[in-house]
Amino acid sequence: MVVGVGGVALGAEPGAGQPGRAGTGRPTRREVTRGLLAAAAALALAPVVAASRPVPPADGPAGSSFDETYRGRRIHGVPVAGQSVGQGEWQVTVDGRPLHLMRRADGTWLSMVDHYSSYPTPLEAARAAVDQIGPGQRLRDLAPGPMGGGHMHMGGDHGVHA
Repeated sequence: MVVGVGGVALGAEPGAGQPGRAGTGRPTRREVTRGLLAAAAALALAPVVAASRPVPPADGPAGSSFDETYRGRRIHGVPVAGQSVGQGEWQVTVDGRPLHLMRRADGTWLSMVDHYSSYPTPLEAARAAVDQIGPGQRLRDLAPGPMGGGHMHMGGDHGVHA
C-alpha cells in the first residue's frame, strides 16, 4: 500500500482507512458486535476478578478475629473467608463448641442462645451467650440435619444443657 500526504492511502476513497462506514462516521455491525462481546466478557469476568482479591478487614474489632477467656470460658471467633465486609459471617466457638451467630437487618448480631437481644459486634454477642449459659452448662452439639448440617432451633433450652 502506498501512503500519501496526510496518511491516506493513494487510490483509496476518503474515509476508507477510518473505522466505521466509509464517509458516515457510524460503526459497522462488526464493530458493534465486537464492542458488545467485549462488554459481555468483562461483565462475565467481573465476579471472578472480585472473588480473587482479598477482602480487607473492617475497621475496628468488629472486623478482626478474637480469642479470649471470658468468665472462665474460651471464646474464639474468626470471620468466614470469602464474605464481603458488609455481609460478615463468623465462625464462633465457646469452649470448642460452635455458637451460631446471625446478622440482623440493622447490622447487629444475635446468637442461638439468646434470640431476643442483639449486640453490636460478634464478640459482644458471644460474651452475652456466655453470660446466659451460666456455670456448669455448655453449648449443645448441633443435631445432624437432612443435608449433614445442624438444625439451628434448639427449643426451650436455648441451646444449652447441663
